[in-house]
Amino acid sequence: MQEKFEKCVENMLEIIGENPKREGLLKTPTRVFKSYEFLTSGYKQDVKEILNDALFDSSNNEMVLVRDIEFYSLCEHHLLPFFGRAHIAYIPDKKVVGLSKIPRLVEVFARRLQIQEQLTEQIAEALMQNVGAKGVGVVLEARHLCVEMRGVQKANSTTSTSALRGLFLKNEKTREEFFSLINSPKQVRF
Repeated sequence: MQEKFEKCVENMLEIIGENPKREGLLKTPTRVFKSYEFLTSGYKQDVKEILNDALFDSSNNEMVLVRDIEFYSLCEHHLLPFFGRAHIAYIPDKKVVGLSKIPRLVEVFARRLQIQEQLTEQIAEALMQNVGAKGVGVVLEARHLCVEMRGVQKANSTTSTSALRGLFLKNEKTREEFFSLINSPKQVRF
């Protein structure tokens, strides 16, 4: 598979008018293969394995929020990066998930060819299905290099997407609390 991938990169370099045999490009096909192997590693990860090993009994029935989770992904339309921050909250139902598992969940889906709208939905669905939460709220804010580097070339524009499930969708006060928390200034000082 690696050899086939590297040959495609060599062909692409030739098509754009480069010489894949020149010194600076000799190892580029291998570097690109390794890069894409990492950037698409989410295809090889199992959400259930990541989340189910970290579910703990809890009497907590109040919102748990992890915000400002950095993520990087590749746009499935142009294979260009988009990146930003995820804000994820859920309301437990007798179980809480280890806090480090929420950023790992983001990584599983971000490390695939993706669109932001789908990434947001996938995170929300995975939490609802695997944690058994009473509700989930997910907001992603991102910059897209396909917008900034090509096309309309509008630097620093951001795209926000949200996915609400359960109580976050049905209960206005829960929804308001979630959006209020993710939009409030950070309280913790380090």
